Amino acid sequence: MFKRILVANRGECAIRIIRSCLELGIESVAIYSEADAHALHVKKADRAIMIGPDPVKSYLNIHRIVNIALESGCDAVHPGYGFLSENDEFARAIIDAGIAYIGPSPEAIRDMGSKTKARASMIAAGVPVIPGSEGELKDIEEALTEAHQMGYPVMLKAAAGGGGRGIRRCDNDDELREYYIVTQREAMAAFGSDILFMEKCILEPHHIEFQILADNHGNTVHLFERDCSIQRRNQKLIEIAPSNFLTPELRHSMGAIAIKAAEAVGYVNAGTVEFLVDKDYNFWFMEMNTRLQVEHTITETITGIDIVAQQIAITAGLPLPFKQEELTLRGYAIEFRINAEDPKNNFLPMPGRITRYNSPGGIGVRVDGCVYVGYDLPPFYDSMCAKLTVSGPDWQKTVMRARRALAEYDIRGMKTTLPFYRTIAASKVFMDGEFNTGFMDQHPELLEYSANERREDIAAAVAIAIAMHAGL
Repeated sequence: MFKRILVANRGECAIRIIRSCLELGIESVAIYSEADAHALHVKKADRAIMIGPDPVKSYLNIHRIVNIALESGCDAVHPGYGFLSENDEFARAIIDAGIAYIGPSPEAIRDMGSKTKARASMIAAGVPVIPGSEGELKDIEEALTEAHQMGYPVMLKAAAGGGGRGIRRCDNDDELREYYIVTQREAMAAFGSDILFMEKCILEPHHIEFQILADNHGNTVHLFERDCSIQRRNQKLIEIAPSNFLTPELRHSMGAIAIKAAEAVGYVNAGTVEFLVDKDYNFWFMEMNTRLQVEHTITETITGIDIVAQQIAITAGLPLPFKQEELTLRGYAIEFRINAEDPKNNFLPMPGRITRYNSPGGIGVRVDGCVYVGYDLPPFYDSMCAKLTVSGPDWQKTVMRARRALAEYDIRGMKTTLPFYRTIAASKVFMDGEFNTGFMDQHPELLEYSANERREDIAAAVAIAIAMHAGL
């Protein structure tokens, strides 16, 4: 097992990795920019080293990160998610320096990072994929030809994309002409490549993803699925595990296909195979994420497996300690991403100083956060303050626990998405438990929440939630 791990990330993600290191008896080394000098992950690690003055570029400085890992005597690097976590050049630089990279191979990161290469690999393996262009689109004329052949609506996508960025739905020729250039610009800005491809638009599907673990001894398992259908502009808001939509038979079939997809590309470590599922239970491969995901907490909750610890063990050469038939589901779990954003103002980021912070607790409640009273949430990074994960033996009890935990959660000094989530959790449509990617468009009333953020009394917030459920 490793002696010392460099955590090449920040905030909540870095803290999550540091916690697993502590439980495994492994020392952790954190990196931070000048803007993050007072960040919580700096305080939690065994050692913290400033990487540079630039708030963003510092965390993307491959050469500097490799040097810090070498100078601090780290024998492994964990990339977390975001930043360099899906950069094959970073993984290769770490390995070339004689340090273990906690993640898949650089080749797997490269090939699965290209959506067109990933599609080709899945087609060759017999995995169902969304109908789309054969490869990269050469120009707008080819895009128009492809759209006419498959029929509108279609989805323009960045070939190097991910995280819900670089995607545009087009319903006719005019929109395709307009969005082609816009999507190219977005793709270049976000991923350094303006290459696009096209897929048929599956209307209001369920977004279902399977968590994969694969070791170096030929063992690959899935840890069941997550339903990530509650989204806004392709950005996930709430994640659920397991899905209320899948039947046991479909879960078994999709899990087997997810394993097949991973094995087809020789995948090793943790990864996620993502699918779209229509109302008739047809499903198609969408993409594979070659890293730990934000929503991994709900999978850990329903399986009892520490995914980060398994990532570390796999990289150290250990076999998986369980087989597929030994894995069972343990109730339900829901994750809410608590962001410093104003839902009533188009989810505008609202960085600022935390003046009050009270996190929920009790049975079935987990908080992965990176803020505290007096902390200045910097404007340079993701606006996430924390992730709230709740669990219960069945869906109804889990939703009731979510209502209670959200009512207890109190963050002051800035607007957050907490009141928005209280409204969703209190609604009958959420308790009914069936969601697709059109959920927010279908229920615009959920944005018209009362001003819970101005309530000083937690009991009043609970009363509001109960009253809203009765009214809806």
